[in-house]
Amino acid sequence: MSGRSFVDTNVLVYAHDRGDGEKHARARELVTRLWRERSGIVSTQVLQELYVNVRRRAAAPVSAPEARALLEDYLAWPLVVNDGATLLQALAVEERFGLSFWDALIVASAQVSGAEVLWSGDLNDGQAYGPVVVRNPFRG
Repeated sequence: MSGRSFVDTNVLVYAHDRGDGEKHARARELVTRLWRERSGIVSTQVLQELYVNVRRRAAAPVSAPEARALLEDYLAWPLVVNDGATLLQALAVEERFGLSFWDALIVASAQVSGAEVLWSGDLNDGQAYGPVVVRNPFRG
């Protein structure tokens, strides 16, 4: 992997949810590689959703201090702050591609970040959204 990679919430949740077997292993391997290559990117939306999901929806939930420590770690990655321009871009993505607003905001954040790849288990593997291509780490 040579370019920058935007990471969707679901990938990070699986990377830190030890109760999710194979998906945990694949996500953990990907996230470890992104840390090593210093190529991972997240947004404020991703970090907010990560905090909520690892505490409440994970198969093996973590404590509030553990969730906070995760967020603090990921703040070392480039962070897309969802400002007004990003929100408007998300609306355009939503309309053009027929995505939900929240998925469109993920795509718009990946576009704004300059990422080449958007790692997501929720979006269609191989789908291009302008210069950003979705890759599903759980496929195959």
